[in-house]
Formats: sequence, structure tokens, C-alpha cells
Amino acid sequence: MRCGNMGTMRGPRRIPVEDHIDLHAFLPGEVSRLLEDYLEEAVRAGFRQVRIIHGRGTGTLRQAVRTVLSRHPMVETCADAPPEAGGWGATVATLRAGKDATSGR
Repeated sequence: MRCGNMGTMRGPRRIPVEDHIDLHAFLPGEVSRLLEDYLEEAVRAGFRQVRIIHGRGTGTLRQAVRTVLSRHPMVETCADAPPEAGGWGATVATLRAGKDATSGR
């Protein structure tokens, strides 16, 4: 089988921000910066609630997510997702709106 030339990728690529992000492919050490960037973009896109999928596993990724969310000025509240949206394998965060999002209050 022969694959076509996809060209050279230059620099980071922007992808559309959705109301959820799946962190399964990331290491706990990568989560902090990734989640901070995601939250900023989610607020900019106008989302008031987002779902962060971290999986059940050992709880390490879940704890890293909760630590970032508890300290982030754009996050109003966070809790386990409802059972149909992942239960304790995902966290739902409510984001601050308008000037509250940029001021932290």
C-alpha cells in the first residue's frame, strides 16, 4: 500500500474547540498546561459548561484535572459528570461568563 505525501507540518495546528475534551492520550504532567489552554479557548468560544474526560483508571489523571480546575479563575464549579456522560470517569466544569471570566470574579 502506498500513502500520499501529506506535506510538512509547520508549527501548531488550530483545531475547533468543542464542549468536551478527552485526555486519555495525555500524561498527567501534560494535563495542566493543556487544560488551562482549553479552558481559555472554551470561554472564548462561549461555552458555559465543559466536560473533561479523564477516565476511571487509578485516579491520577482525575486528580490532576481537579487540581487545575479548583485553581483556575475561569472555573465556577466542577463535579463528576452524570452517569450517562461518563460518571466519575469525566468531570463537568461550569465556566464563568463575560467579564467574570477574564477578571477571575
